[in-house]
Amino acid sequence: MPRESFPIGNVRVRPGTARDVELPITRLVTGADIALPVRVLHGRDDGPVIWFDAAIHGDEVVGIEVIHQLLDTLSAKTLRGTVIAVPIVNVLGFLSGDRYLPDRRDLNRSFPGSARGSLASRVAHLMITEVIAKCEVGIDLHTGSDGRSNLPQIRADLDDPRTRELAEVFGAPVMLHSKLRDGSLRWAARERGATVLVYEAGEPWRMDAWAIDAGVAGVLRVLAALDMIDPVEAADRPSRECRTSGWVRARRTGLLRLDCELGQEVTEGERLGGVYDSFGRTQRLVYADRTGVVIGRTKVPLVNSGDALVHIGV
Repeated sequence: MPRESFPIGNVRVRPGTARDVELPITRLVTGADIALPVRVLHGRDDGPVIWFDAAIHGDEVVGIEVIHQLLDTLSAKTLRGTVIAVPIVNVLGFLSGDRYLPDRRDLNRSFPGSARGSLASRVAHLMITEVIAKCEVGIDLHTGSDGRSNLPQIRADLDDPRTRELAEVFGAPVMLHSKLRDGSLRWAARERGATVLVYEAGEPWRMDAWAIDAGVAGVLRVLAALDMIDPVEAADRPSRECRTSGWVRARRTGLLRLDCELGQEVTEGERLGGVYDSFGRTQRLVYADRTGVVIGRTKVPLVNSGDALVHIGV
């Protein structure tokens, strides 16, 4: 018996086809409509319904390119199940080059949202009702923030067996145990029974090829593990599990010179760099405050006392 058509917005997508859908968000003062761009690939054969999204923060573009490459790879004619791809969730923030929405709210703290709430709340509500509520698995694609770059990593509840299984399959260099945060997409989706992975890699407004490649490969591994596509090559090595993490912060204000790189293993007390004045005199050296792996670091040369410098996973 053939699959039924997949309903989304005011359309239905027939089995074995792909369709672009615009879900209305708001209207600008100019009269132009702003919509959430979505592509649905509805396979001919039965299988899971999964979504992946990017740019919940408007300056996080790595995930957009990950989705572009995935859509170039996948075909509704051979897909088993259904994929909902949302390459730019925070459309207004993306258009203005801003991490947040015009109302200055963080979209990833606005879920599950409300149909009559703030702008952020309305976008969150649209994602929940039209995308997340229809899916059993989701992959939320992010980058570092505020001039920071992240090692490719999965953040997830690793104490949940199903979530842990998919995190291991993804095969990122690191998987970090991360508790749910109220108001986040991951929290709202879990409340509705979905299994969610958060992928973090690269820095804002940068198309970091290494972050994109790892993201594409990881999502394809998850799809293969769900038997939605044919098997793909496994990761070269298992993900390193980190149960906790913390930032080494600047003790002085000045120009930063870091000598550590993403993925580097460090030991407590190891020198990571230094903070200097305008003449190059050392103001304060930077040392690791724990033993672990560098999963994030700032790329900003000028730092103030208290700024986050190096993120170490344990």
